[in-house]
Amino acid sequence: MSKTLLVCDCLGSQKVDAAALEKATGLGCRTCFTSLCTDQIDIAAKAIAEGDVVIACQQEAHRFASLAEDMDASAPDFVDIRDRAGWTDDAADTTPKMAALIADAALNPPAQKSFDIISEGTCMIVGAADVVLSAAEKLGEALSVTVLLAPGTEVIPSPNYDTVVGNLHQATGTLGRFEVRINDFQQSVSGGRGTPAMTPARDGALSQCDIILDLSGAAPLFPAPEKRDGYVRADPKSMVAVADAIFAASQLVGTFEKPFYIRMETSLCAHSRAEKPACSNCLNVCPTGAIVSAGEHVSIDPMICAGCGACAAVCPSGAISYDAPSSDFVFRRINTLASSYRSAGGKDATLLVHDDHGGQMISLGARYGRGLPAHVIPMEVEALAGFGHAEMVGALASGFARVDVLLAPKTERDALVPQAELANAIAPGTVALLDFEDPDALSDHLFGDARKSAIASPILPLGTRRQVARLSAKALNPGVETLPLPANAPYGAVIVDTDACTLCLACVSLCPSGALGDNSDLPQLRFQEDACLQCGLCTNVCPEKAITLQPQLDLTDAALSQSILNEEEPFACIECGILFGVKSTVEKITEKLAGNHAMFSNPDTIKMIQMCDNCRINAQYHSENNPFAGGDRPRPRTTDDYLSKRKDH
Repeated sequence: MSKTLLVCDCLGSQKVDAAALEKATGLGCRTCFTSLCTDQIDIAAKAIAEGDVVIACQQEAHRFASLAEDMDASAPDFVDIRDRAGWTDDAADTTPKMAALIADAALNPPAQKSFDIISEGTCMIVGAADVVLSAAEKLGEALSVTVLLAPGTEVIPSPNYDTVVGNLHQATGTLGRFEVRINDFQQSVSGGRGTPAMTPARDGALSQCDIILDLSGAAPLFPAPEKRDGYVRADPKSMVAVADAIFAASQLVGTFEKPFYIRMETSLCAHSRAEKPACSNCLNVCPTGAIVSAGEHVSIDPMICAGCGACAAVCPSGAISYDAPSSDFVFRRINTLASSYRSAGGKDATLLVHDDHGGQMISLGARYGRGLPAHVIPMEVEALAGFGHAEMVGALASGFARVDVLLAPKTERDALVPQAELANAIAPGTVALLDFEDPDALSDHLFGDARKSAIASPILPLGTRRQVARLSAKALNPGVETLPLPANAPYGAVIVDTDACTLCLACVSLCPSGALGDNSDLPQLRFQEDACLQCGLCTNVCPEKAITLQPQLDLTDAALSQSILNEEEPFACIECGILFGVKSTVEKITEKLAGNHAMFSNPDTIKMIQMCDNCRINAQYHSENNPFAGGDRPRPRTTDDYLSKRKDH
């Protein structure tokens, strides 16, 4: 049974073609209402009672959800087509855009994995006495508070909180498991008259707490402090900010559900091999410090991870992937938006990617300004920094003419800027990062931006992010064999100086992706470009410094097969004739050691260098002065020996 779509023109403030939407979406949409949330709410109640209804109004979602709860009915689904499509100064038909937004809202995201964080309400307040003592009095009834004052501050006992003196030296952890180290630590001594006595000062005092309220006004205790759960910080000079911080801290008691934002596959990680450094992209962009080196791979602390998604965008191998939701679902959304828009008659759409901050700007621009053009389709994502080059070019290859990413104050720009540059290297002039704080300025830019033509034959973006990026690049650049890419791109070739390379194959043994390989029958260095991550491990491990990297994207089928980077003639064993080793290398070693080393002073030992493993072992075993040989074996004793010995006695 098809769902019912209820649409409303919001007191005639937008144009909605119900019949066209029914045809485009396949949902039952008999008519367009005018005041579905007020005068015509009985119609909404009837549809909710019948079930399987989608209401095209996000603003009044709470009203309809409460109505469903009162009726003991299932809550309806919601989609916003007013702020994002209907309220616009564009005279063009918005039906294709509305159809795309409705189709996107109908997708069911995969279930999100999560874990529990428990906070029992132990709170440390740091700052000057005139600010923190007042805050402690207010929080004392809700939390178990300890105030940390600077050394030399007079301590006044209070029944509502504890007071200690010292300098906060270090803080680690997150909500529910903070660990702090305090130098010059002193506690008050209970009892006595007047100002309490203090214990002797000591360094390195260790304590734990669930919440840290930082009212010191000093540098934050953590990188990206706004992303650290349980760390509440405010300017002590602002009474409003302090009051907001006190309220925020008071709410951090209980059990909280936190998503597993990131999925980690350590076997794919190209961080290092044999203590040689390689890829550190995720370490360089993580704002919270949740990622640390753990030998040959990195480790991610899910408690500290804030889910920005930057690490997944820059990971070249796919070892780190965003999982809230996954990249597969993001590609499904992109394809659904593009294909639904085209099916409803739309052409040359622009994808506007934004987060919740961008969603608020779009709503304000629609209510008080020009809104969005009819060809600009907004797509809200949880992690803006996780929308990397693969998603950008995947959107272009799916049928969007442009991709605009609306930045927000909290956006991790260090990760997004290189991703946009890489996407523009693959599809020049099609991706832009928009940095607007004024909704009207955003609308003016989008209305004034020159439209581009979308790809004639869109693709279906399936596979890993690398596969989608390569497939998209090929579709966007028909007839092109090789695309040059900017430095640090995760695609490219390995260039070998054949004069310097000795085919030691150290690079092969450590290549984390298997892009470099050998030939078990011949001395060859082989390479498969589509597998190369440009991690740099081969250049770091090469003893001759014969390897350099060349960022590029080979769009031909040659990138999918192995090519020979260097090869030499093998050496034939002088005893059995079996081919082994590299002829030039064996000859160089023979020439260098013959007569110049004590162990190779005679011709027989020199010949061993020119033998295969089996022949070398045999020759060494049977040679004179064999260092591994024992003394002469004793003659076996016989019966005659025993009889002769008996005769002697």
